Amino acid sequence: MDDTAYVIVVVTATFLLAGCVKGVVGMGLPIVAMGLLGAVMAPLQAASLLVVPSLVTNLWQMVAGPDLRVLSKRFATMMVMVCVGAFLGIGLLTGASTQIATGALGAVLALYALIGLFAPQVHVRRQYEPWLSPIVGLVTGMLTGATGVFAIPAVPYFNSLNLDKEDLIQVLGLSFTVSTIALALALTANGQFQAKTAWISLLAVIPALAGMYLGQHIRGRLHPEVFRRWFLLGLLALGAYMVAHALTGARA
Repeated sequence: MDDTAYVIVVVTATFLLAGCVKGVVGMGLPIVAMGLLGAVMAPLQAASLLVVPSLVTNLWQMVAGPDLRVLSKRFATMMVMVCVGAFLGIGLLTGASTQIATGALGAVLALYALIGLFAPQVHVRRQYEPWLSPIVGLVTGMLTGATGVFAIPAVPYFNSLNLDKEDLIQVLGLSFTVSTIALALALTANGQFQAKTAWISLLAVIPALAGMYLGQHIRGRLHPEVFRRWFLLGLLALGAYMVAHALTGARA
């Protein structure tokens, strides 16, 4: 099997699974995709392949809710700082050391899992948002640029704001959409988002949507919280493996 065929097979299987996870728990496609792809290829290549399916699925989630204008205004400074941060952090992802990028990606995946499994629920008062949102946006953007993962610290932050369910789903779609666009622009500015990768990324939309459809249908047969816990445990193991692999390679 040549390199292109191998990449297509891996990408198809990865986005089918990642879409299924998103269909069951309502999020997780970028995390799963970056984790699985980053374990078998350079994180830079994985991030490039993530762009189009992440953009399509999160645009869908962003526009489906009722309060996009209100939420966009409320979190405007955060979204701006996500874009700034992505350009500040992209140097790690596009740098010469694949091992450092892989280790950083693994560390972020493990951190995301640990927060989901063990962090206590905190509540942030709305009066703190004007100064806290830009900071969260900047850090999220920098980690997006550095690792291709745009869930930390944005997801825990949104969960702390006591948003109702529909607003939470929509603002996550908004944040992920802006983060994906920022990542794509940063990659393009560094000459790393090329036509061949873009076409494969476009094709990955099909298994991603198919996986979401499948996940939505099996959601009623599963307990979402149990599934989420096993998902996070698997993510923790994958992240720890990637960190260990990067450290072992660096010592060798």
